[in-house]
Amino acid sequence: MPFGEVVCGSPGSGKSTYCYGKHQLFTALNRPISIVNLDPANDNIPYPCAVDISSLITLRDAMDTYGLGPNGGMLYCMEYLEANFDWLEEKLKELGADAYILFDLPGQVELSTNHESVKRIVAKLVKIGFRLAAVHLCDAHYVTDASKYLSVLLLSLRAMLHLELPHINVLSKVDLITQYGDLDFNLDFYTEVQDLSYLENALSTSAPPRFTALNMAMISLIEDYSLVGFETLAVEDKNSMLHLTRAIDRATGYIFVPPPSLPPDAGAAGARPPGTVDPGVPASAASSQRPNDYALFSSAMSTMQGPRSDVRDVQERWIDAREVWDAHERKEWRKEGELVRELVKGVGPGSSPSTSKMNMDQS
Repeated sequence: MPFGEVVCGSPGSGKSTYCYGKHQLFTALNRPISIVNLDPANDNIPYPCAVDISSLITLRDAMDTYGLGPNGGMLYCMEYLEANFDWLEEKLKELGADAYILFDLPGQVELSTNHESVKRIVAKLVKIGFRLAAVHLCDAHYVTDASKYLSVLLLSLRAMLHLELPHINVLSKVDLITQYGDLDFNLDFYTEVQDLSYLENALSTSAPPRFTALNMAMISLIEDYSLVGFETLAVEDKNSMLHLTRAIDRATGYIFVPPPSLPPDAGAAGARPPGTVDPGVPASAASSQRPNDYALFSSAMSTMQGPRSDVRDVQERWIDAREVWDAHERKEWRKEGELVRELVKGVGPGSSPSTSKMNMDQS
């Protein structure tokens, strides 16, 4: 059964950067991943692209042929993709039944909030067997302004109601948040969407008094649905990426089963508890054919633990004590670099990597 993510968000929210970072992470973890670019205007794709909509249609072609503007051309491209869904289906079949696919959507927000084509495309993907989650990226700097934060909440809520998928809202670029000013509240106020009535004072100072009733009505709407919450993301932080990956896996029910040829002590990429995989299953078998007796309930029922799993840790890392953490990480990087140099230096005539590693461990 193929799994995947529908990556959406406004322009500049970091969708392509996220897809590239996830491709690097999953490659390092030996997890399968393929990326499908569904943005017909994306001429500079940073990640390896398994399927590209530009092979079917480009925004420039739609604009030139029908005299459309950028927005109308984008809507036409999505409608054209919907009408030619069999093209996409054939391309996806080539990736295999156990593929994990990221669908990189255009940044035009109405595609994931109002227009029906993307919604129907997603429904067709679900119908052919995909288990998908929507990953909605929002630039974290919006939380530094109460009115912008309120607009992000409304946008996220609309996308959740429109796409009708397991939904993960993400405050991206959280590592840059301090560049845009101080927060009125701790970060958990914004990620957990707590009592929004506390925003009333901040909203009243940034908008005329006649908008007070409107602001409170929007706050009441968001709280009545009680659906919106946020994860955080700093794409260059491994711990942040791993935490978000665990959150998405819980939403989709995806459990990565390493090949049985990997021993339990194979490292982070192949580590697994004893008895996780039936040793009688060949290593070449598809992951759907490799039973995993350990991970089902441990993944779905347990609380997420690990670095950056608590939003208070995220606040300490990127807001309260960023300089201290930056200095600590630079120190750790230097130590790691010195260990690598010592290992390389120790490999020579009459020496072996294993001997050098043993000497390093003893020291």
